[in-house]
Amino acid sequence: MTSDKPAPPAAAKQVSCPTCGGASVYAPSNAFRPFCSERCKNVDLGAWASESFRMPVNASPEDQVTDDDVALRSSVSH
Repeated sequence: MTSDKPAPPAAAKQVSCPTCGGASVYAPSNAFRPFCSERCKNVDLGAWASESFRMPVNASPEDQVTDDDVALRSSVSH
C-alpha cells in the first residue's frame, strides 16, 4: 500500500558562487542562483557587458594585415 504523503523535499544543494566563491544555495528559494547575492549577480553581468569575458582568438594568416596590404590600400585610395 502506498502513502498519500508527498515525498520530503531534497536538501538544498550548496554550490560555490561564481563571483566570490562563497557558499550559495542552489534552489528555487535563491532568486540569484547560482550566485549568493544580487551584488554578485550584478558584478558578473557587468563583466559580460564590458566584454571582460572573451574567448582567445588566434587569427589565421589570411586574416592578418601585412605591409603589402597597407601599401595596396593606400595606393588605391589616392
